[in-house]
Amino acid sequence: MAQDKARASVKQLALKGDVKSARILAKEVVRSEKQKQKLHVSKARLGSIGIQLSNQLAMVKVTGTLQKSTEIMKLSNDLIKLPQISAAMREMSMEMTKAGIMEEMMEDTLDMVDDDEELEEEADAEVDAVLFNLTEGKLGKVGTVTTELPAAEKPEDEAETEAAMARMQEQLHGLLHS
Repeated sequence: MAQDKARASVKQLALKGDVKSARILAKEVVRSEKQKQKLHVSKARLGSIGIQLSNQLAMVKVTGTLQKSTEIMKLSNDLIKLPQISAAMREMSMEMTKAGIMEEMMEDTLDMVDDDEELEEEADAEVDAVLFNLTEGKLGKVGTVTTELPAAEKPEDEAETEAAMARMQEQLHGLLHS
């Protein structure tokens, strides 16, 4: 608006014939236009600098966060002792394999004992029948005699198993809290 008034004044002075004053006023209008353009450029530069500072601040924050996460990962790696954990896992796997093989052997043995008991029962029945016939029934009145002994528990096996289990739990606990 002020420039429009100044231009109108320049035109009036030119029409009146005051060329010298019109030139001075025209120069001032041109200077003010240039100053206005410089202010717009400066404003744009300041906006750009503000955006760059915001970007740098964001990068500093990201860098700080990455440093903290790197420290956390480093501490986590120090806490996890991979060689000890893998050794414990291998030992546990071997123990489990041994237990599986021993269970399989026990099942096979029990199956064989069951087969032997059936064969023994048939043989006993045949012997009883022959003795019954030979003694003319007198031996049948006596009853049957068994040759089986009462089964004894094996506390040693349970104690060994419990001791091995306790040892493994202590090792695992030691690995987790080392």
